[in-house]
Amino acid sequence: MKIQQLIVGMMDVCCYLVSCEKTGKAAIIDPGGDEADILAACKKSGLEVLYLINTHGHPDHVCGNGPLKQATGAKIVMHRADVLFFNSSEARSYFAQLGLPESPPADILVEDGDLISIGEESLTVIHTPGHTPGGICLYHAPDCFTGDTLFVGGVGRTDFPGGSMRELSHSISERLLTLPPETTVWPGHGYGGSKSTIGKEGRSNPYL
Repeated sequence: MKIQQLIVGMMDVCCYLVSCEKTGKAAIIDPGGDEADILAACKKSGLEVLYLINTHGHPDHVCGNGPLKQATGAKIVMHRADVLFFNSSEARSYFAQLGLPESPPADILVEDGDLISIGEESLTVIHTPGHTPGGICLYHAPDCFTGDTLFVGGVGRTDFPGGSMRELSHSISERLLTLPPETTVWPGHGYGGSKSTIGKEGRSNPYL
């Protein structure tokens, strides 16, 4: 699987273009703005975008869904719990304060263990609630896209509506740190660095 990391939007989201090298079929993970740059990168690599996958429903990670869906015809993918939560009046009112565009409705609702096929490759959905109720990570050995669950030297915030430090800690310890230590961590923001490994985070992340 080929991976391209782009830093996009007003909140410097790590957006990923993941693609099958044999077929050119691809998914965009967390399109958080700068849609023209994302499309240009896809065009340069000759990618056919099948999915827009959101690791969670926060506006900075979904604000590019609408323009990119219109441009590519790709289907929006999100965990069922975040679709339900971010459609609630509480969440819509709170996160509207950021002033970012809302996402169109998700086309595909995923659950823990689901596979998202991209050509001859696939991503496994790992449900990791805590940052949001429906937060997910996406695993394709030896890579894991951790969204805002796990950063390099940090973890996601839990003080937003829908957050839970207890759930986040459990998700990281039971769902992520149990992956092979050589697994590459591709975070949702590059606060502490653009990538790491599960083994390094387990040993040195001060929040774990």
